Order: sequence, then structure tokens, then C-alpha cells
Amino acid sequence: MSFNLNKIVRENVANMKAYSSARDEFTGATNDMVFLDANENPFENGVNRYPDPMQKTVKSELAKIKEVAQENILLGNGSDEVIDLILRAFCEPKEDNIITLPPSYGMYDVSANLNNISIKEVPLKENFQPNVAKILETVDANTKVIFLCSPNNPSGNLFDYANVKAIVEGFNGLVVVDEAYIDFASEPSWVARLEKHPNLIVSQTMSKAFGMAGIRLGVCYASVEIIAVLNKIKPPYNVNELTQQKALERLLAYEDVQEEIEAVLVERDNLEIALKEISFVEKIYPSDANFLLVKVDDATKRYTQLIEKGIVVRNRTTQALCENTLRFTVGTIKENVALMKALKELE
Repeated sequence: MSFNLNKIVRENVANMKAYSSARDEFTGATNDMVFLDANENPFENGVNRYPDPMQKTVKSELAKIKEVAQENILLGNGSDEVIDLILRAFCEPKEDNIITLPPSYGMYDVSANLNNISIKEVPLKENFQPNVAKILETVDANTKVIFLCSPNNPSGNLFDYANVKAIVEGFNGLVVVDEAYIDFASEPSWVARLEKHPNLIVSQTMSKAFGMAGIRLGVCYASVEIIAVLNKIKPPYNVNELTQQKALERLLAYEDVQEEIEAVLVERDNLEIALKEISFVEKIYPSDANFLLVKVDDATKRYTQLIEKGIVVRNRTTQALCENTLRFTVGTIKENVALMKALKELE
């Protein structure tokens, strides 16, 4: 199917001129320069200067790790900003719609509602895989974006490659593959397939595997053309200096991140084995994430009991296909031992 980005960019976005900050206009070497261009406080304290609006140093290290060009990367104030930017750039309020696949990450709906964009829901199948035929059947002339959360939250599973490929190739709009948990998965990221699919956007985050939820840094990978559109509408300094500094520290210590991922995967397996011994656990769903979705006899009852024992998990029983399920994040060995102790005391 032929994809033409120009046909789906909002007309006002295509015609607008991006704000040019002082740090955008001066791009030369910074050593020994006197900066009197941005009306900053001149007294150095580490954060008195505006941050790099394009986050070039962070992108440089991220590009090495992910094996992608810097020009294919956009950084956001969390993945939530990335989602919002995509909708604001490509979806006309009161006219266009998106497709989501419940149960899924809730911010797709929140951002769409905030931007006055209609939502079409196509529930996942019982095995938490996309219903490809139904999705493509649901597409209409005003469908601009399909959101695929893979590994999916809250179910934890990867979407089959063939399913995602069929959606990407069968839809003439944008397909966003949200890979917040991809570092824990058994299959490679869709980032490696960007060149083959001009309508593909891949969203990732530094909140999960990188352990930096507190700095709020989301990552968007897409074609140079899509990234250019998003850069046009993003706030000029959307990623602050402290976030950039902490992100860079973590990226430069990527071996530590990999060791932590391996530790989580070991604990995920151990936790799954232990949970099978709990009498009121009825099913443990396969996971490619850092959590397990678990079906129990009475999720609300067990959730409340765990709270009373000082253990906070997530009750997902109100979500589609998730009746009487709890979501357990994989913690440290000590935390997982505490969880299992509490569960055994409830039997």
C-alpha cells in the first residue's frame, strides 16, 4: 500500500513555521564563547543555561545502542508527550480518529480525548493478539493512527510479527508500535524495520529497563520526515538539562542496564514458578515484559488483602479480557520474597 506522509499531516502543521530558539540559531562550537543571546541569568550554577533543544549528546549515545541514525530519533517529556505530539501533528480535531486495542495502555485514549479525536476500539483476541482482519475492516477515511502496545500492557505479551506486519502494510496511515517493555522481550525491536516501513513509528522509554522513570524521558523512532514534523511542533526545550544529564550518565553505563535486565528476567522466571504454587492463582499469562499478569479467584479481594500486608500490586479486573487479574511487577529478590510470603499467608 502506498503511503504519503504529506496527505496525513494536518494542514495547519504543514504550513506553520517552527519556533526558533536562541540555541537553535547558534550551532557552532561552544568553547570560550560568551553567550548573550538568550536572556539567561549569567551566573553559572549548572542549570542557568537553556538545555540543548535537540538533545544531540543524548541522541548520539542512544543511536549507538539502538543502531539507528540520530535523525530518526525524537526525545520527549516521557512517552506521553510523544503520543500527544503524534496526535496533534496528524489528527484533525473533531474529524479524525485513532484505533486502539484494549486492554492496552490508557494514555492513548486520554491524549485522544484531550485533543478531541475519536477513538475506535478493536479488542484483542482471547490470547491477547490483535484481530488483524477486524482492525483493517474498522479503518475509514479519517483513521490516522493505529496504536499497538507490544509487549502489551497489561497482558505482557509480544504481538506476533506477522500480525504487526499485516497491520503496518495494510494501513495507509501511521502505525505506532509502543515498545516500552521491549528490552525484556525475546524478539528484536521494530526499530530495525523503520527503513522498510515509512508509516511506522516506534515508541520506547527510559522508564522501564533503564530504571529512570523519575526523569521522564520518552523516545520516538521514525523516518526523517516524520521526525521533522514532530520537531516542528514540540516545545523548544521539552527535555530539561537535568534529565539530559541523568540520561547520558545511564546510557554511558549501558552494561549496568543490561545486567539489571538479566536480573529481572531471572526473577521473572522465579516468580512465575513460585506463583504456580499459590492455590488461588488460576492462570499466569506469558510475559515478555518486567511484570506478570495473573488470574486469581477474586482480584479485588486479594488486592485489598495484599495492601493490608504492605504489598501494592495493580488490580486490572476492570480492563477488557482481564477479569479477576492482578499485575505483579517483578521486583528485587527481597521484594519478590515479601510478595510470595504475603500470598502464602492468604491461602
